[in-house]
Amino acid sequence: MSNIKKIELHLHLEGAAPPAFIRALAAEKRVDLSGIFDERGHYRYADFNDFLRVYEAATSVIQTPADYARLLREVLERAAETGVIYAELFVSPEFCGKGDLSAWRDYLAAMEEVAAKMRSDIDSRGIVTPIRHFSPDRARASAVCAAETAGGWITGLGLGGAETVGKATDFAWSFDCAREAGLGLTCHAGEWGGPDSIREALALGVTRIGHGVRAIEDPSLVDDLAEKAITLEVCPGSNIALGLWRRWPDHPIARLMDRGVRVTVSTDDPPFFHTDMDREYRMLADSFGWTEAEFSQINQWAADAAFCDEATRTRLRKDFA
Repeated sequence: MSNIKKIELHLHLEGAAPPAFIRALAAEKRVDLSGIFDERGHYRYADFNDFLRVYEAATSVIQTPADYARLLREVLERAAETGVIYAELFVSPEFCGKGDLSAWRDYLAAMEEVAAKMRSDIDSRGIVTPIRHFSPDRARASAVCAAETAGGWITGLGLGGAETVGKATDFAWSFDCAREAGLGLTCHAGEWGGPDSIREALALGVTRIGHGVRAIEDPSLVDDLAEKAITLEVCPGSNIALGLWRRWPDHPIARLMDRGVRVTVSTDDPPFFHTDMDREYRMLADSFGWTEAEFSQINQWAADAAFCDEATRTRLRKDFA
């Protein structure tokens, strides 16, 4: 599947850090993180709340602009090896300077340098991501960081974190701030939250939903998503690994597509879920009989929904015409 070109719209930068990368960084900083790995060296967690704990422990050693530059290079190189030609990565000022704009600029400059150098192999953009369970007030600082650095590598604002904490509409100020800065808008919803969480996200004026798969529980919502051409950033391997569905054939991505919903495919936090874009495509082909036609369609939708300039969008569309 690596010979198939791919667009990935839902990839958490810190969550894509390979365990070996984190172990090496922890050793350099003399931090003991042995408790978050299993005997094979993989990340170890029991459920979604434990996943968040392990995630935050792992990301705690990614501390400096140089660390983030190294991580971005590692993640983009691995994505390119699986055929990804364009990726959008979630990155949070909460972890890059604790929401301080001046510090964020330093982190961003380091990441932008790497992204520019790698553009011939894989193009990328960054989506600033406030952390939902850190509170709406703290999210405002991230939104300001996004707005003040919009127009280069940073092209969007999302909302990550524990989806069941509060309501997406509690973050309306942050989304309004990003919209005024010309940023694309997306929001995690419909993964751990039900259909109502998707409706709350839509009220923010987003054009994309991170996950959104539980829309399948509400036929009228599915119709709304199709009619409004809302794009879902679907991460099937992540959903299976975290137990939303037990088997790949049970996943609703094909049913959503059949109902006219624009679906795309991403890996979310790939090393946590033992996946990559090649595996996602293989499993979709095996489970639903998807062929080049379906994969071309989801990538065309991804190109349409990407938070990029029109010149880049035109180039991407040509790759999947």
